[in-house]
Amino acid sequence: MVMELGEMGSFIKVWLTVFLSLCYCYTLPKFVPKGIPRLLCILPIVCLFLDLPLHLTSVHLGGTTGFFIAWLANFKLLLFAFGKGPLSSDPSISLARFIAFACLPIKIQQVQKHQNGSNKENPKKGQKSPVNYATKGLLLGLLLRVYDYSEHIHPKLLWVMYCFHIYFMLEIILVVVATVARAAMELELEQQFDEPYLASSLQDFWGRRWNTMVTSILRPSVYDPVLMAATRLVGRKWAPLPAVMGTFVVSAIMHELIFYYLGRMSPTWEVTWFFLLHGVCLVVEIAIKKAVSSRRFQLPRVISGPLTVAFVMATVFWLFLPALLRCKADVRAFEEYAAVGTFVKNIVGRVFISNLMKSTT
Repeated sequence: MVMELGEMGSFIKVWLTVFLSLCYCYTLPKFVPKGIPRLLCILPIVCLFLDLPLHLTSVHLGGTTGFFIAWLANFKLLLFAFGKGPLSSDPSISLARFIAFACLPIKIQQVQKHQNGSNKENPKKGQKSPVNYATKGLLLGLLLRVYDYSEHIHPKLLWVMYCFHIYFMLEIILVVVATVARAAMELELEQQFDEPYLASSLQDFWGRRWNTMVTSILRPSVYDPVLMAATRLVGRKWAPLPAVMGTFVVSAIMHELIFYYLGRMSPTWEVTWFFLLHGVCLVVEIAIKKAVSSRRFQLPRVISGPLTVAFVMATVFWLFLPALLRCKADVRAFEEYAAVGTFVKNIVGRVFISNLMKSTT
């Protein structure tokens, strides 16, 4: 319990530091022009945000903080240094919104302009039904109970359960953060996942369904600059290929960093190979689509969908999960669930006893 309280104390200190750092960044446009001067002022904050997750040891607090500030916040701040990205889209942005957009995985839902001048939200990116999230929450709770019988479950089936666990946990964490931000700022925000198991291709999976918050940050910070440079070298038609590959290289590096925060172990580069493999396969897919533009050669969705999911699952088993399990993320996560459960039981027990004593006096 002392260690848990110590971790919570460190968590509060880390996020207080994040808050103060972003307050400093918020004032920069008033005194420092965009470009190299502002970048030089922001670089110390970027380095600080890379260090802060190292002060946390738990899987959930440390991993989430690493993703939020070392990756998302840093990329947004680097874009902000040059007057780009979500932090620069509204010059009159308030401090509260600046901090929320900087360090949280949220994005304002895009509005479509119609010919009659009216605005309409993009229905494709609308919010899912609460039943959808409740179902995934129940399935996650069921998985946690099934893990009690893991010694009787085939290891490969257990790995399948881990894949669903990761997906459910990521989506629930991100939707909780987005829900709080939406309620506090009264904004409509885009969803971060769009049922990735329904993907019809790798392009559909990575570009439109899996963790779209990362996609929306990597596009202006990596994809677009590489695309612009590649257009001069190979032309507009084939420029997306090196841009996609460059995006996956950066994503691989950032995932290696997140895995280091989780395990504090030297990288084995399996995660890097996972993303490089997917980058190469996606480049091949896009190249084929560009070379053979006729719809006659497109696989039916009933075939391409299962093939896509099977390829993703197979490569996750081969390269991604072993690296995650090597840092004992599963064991530590279960210990954290047990600690939270014990804490809640103790609180509920104390409240029940206190109410019982009051009723008898």
